[in-house]
Amino acid sequence: MAAQKLTPEQHQHAFHWAETQQNGSIPSFATRNNDPYKYQPGFGNSFESEAIPGVIPHGQNSPRSIRFGLYAEQMTGSSFVAPRAANKKAWLYRSRPAVAHQGFQDLPDLKDTEATFLPLNPRVHISPTQLAWRPTPIPADGDKVDFVHGLKTVAGSGDPTLREGLATHVYVCNTSMANDAFVNSDGDFLIVPQQGSLDIQTEFGFLYVQPGEICVIQRGQRFKVRVEGPTRGYILEIWGSSFQLPELGALGANGLANSRDFLHPVAAYHVTKDDPWTVTYKLGGKFFASRQNHCPFDVIAWHGNYVPYKYDLTKFVNVGSISVDHIDPSIFCVLTAPSRDPAAPLCDFLIFSPRWDVASHTYRPPYYHRNCASELMGLIYGEYGGRSDGFDPGSISFECGFVPHGVAYEQFAMASRDDPPVMQISKGSIAFMFESSRALMVADWAWNSKEKHEHDPKMWDDLVDNFSEHKDEVEAALKEAGLPLRGSQ
Repeated sequence: MAAQKLTPEQHQHAFHWAETQQNGSIPSFATRNNDPYKYQPGFGNSFESEAIPGVIPHGQNSPRSIRFGLYAEQMTGSSFVAPRAANKKAWLYRSRPAVAHQGFQDLPDLKDTEATFLPLNPRVHISPTQLAWRPTPIPADGDKVDFVHGLKTVAGSGDPTLREGLATHVYVCNTSMANDAFVNSDGDFLIVPQQGSLDIQTEFGFLYVQPGEICVIQRGQRFKVRVEGPTRGYILEIWGSSFQLPELGALGANGLANSRDFLHPVAAYHVTKDDPWTVTYKLGGKFFASRQNHCPFDVIAWHGNYVPYKYDLTKFVNVGSISVDHIDPSIFCVLTAPSRDPAAPLCDFLIFSPRWDVASHTYRPPYYHRNCASELMGLIYGEYGGRSDGFDPGSISFECGFVPHGVAYEQFAMASRDDPPVMQISKGSIAFMFESSRALMVADWAWNSKEKHEHDPKMWDDLVDNFSEHKDEVEAALKEAGLPLRGSQ
């Protein structure tokens, strides 16, 4: 399998990215063969990139005169006085600054989106019922829908104006954005393609993101999405926080998502004159249009650490138990966003991808549990074995905090009898979970969707009371221990 002949399907069926490297028999490569762009590796680094050499000023950020008459513009993703480790900023050197526009106009609400997840809002709903959604239909070819107009909100918590909370969305589209750009002034987007690739143009350069990869476009960064046909995916939006790599603790220096595998764009400018563009802003869940007569992607060079990025999920380094017991899902965390509670993150992005299952004398499926976190799950491709009902790629499953869940009795009984063999699981599959310490409320679009259905509680009807069948043995054990007999009242 030569590097030049790998297809997206071959990447999806590889057990891990390492398999594509053919044990060093071919030159190592960092991106999939169909990815047309170059990138800079590393997470949380300070980068610099220039499409024309000699543009970035050194020793200062904003000189009196910049080569080729460019304008210096700073974008800050944190307060000016944030601690150095948390300070997010970028300097952009561009043909015209972003301030060159014609003002703002209100746009009609996108009726399928929501931003205020407070009990006083009649458009959101809270329920302990375990909910699920079949894949959201992609618009037919005759109905042209781009990325922005294909946004649909599933659930969330908080409000972006309070600077703490999150929203989860799906997007369905079939048309590329034209002379249009989008800015999320509310928070960061973590985008998870499920069907169809996204060719994303940002002020910092290009990102090509396909199923099996994710990208993060941070608050205030302009971008444009091109698609190649019917396209669908998921989005986790966070307010008042930013994504980080989880701490590794006893794992040490390496494992899970390694920082070197996160890729950032290189500068690629597009300069036009007398070329009408519309920049759509999302602010407080409302939408506004700003028009200008030049391309918003006219950045010739930039430097800083507030930069969009992407990550290939097949590079995730799984860890797990090699003796006994099912480890908590924290071991599957790719990115985390902290909250104001140091003991509970705002949200985690977890994946369930191909790995070895080896623990012995252990109940291997997820144990029955009531988790304080809310869990919203999706499937990118393949089949997911952790669910007992139909769960196709593009589907959604939702369970709010402290709602009990686990497998049906058939799976329990099978897993309880004998140790299954050492085996590879989730082959050709990646499922994910948006997990949050917040109680999520379901938005109107999802609540009323024809694709919504409830998990049928009958799937647990066969969870029989095995204990009562051992009444005589229990009474004998109590008598031998000198303890009083206890029976059902």
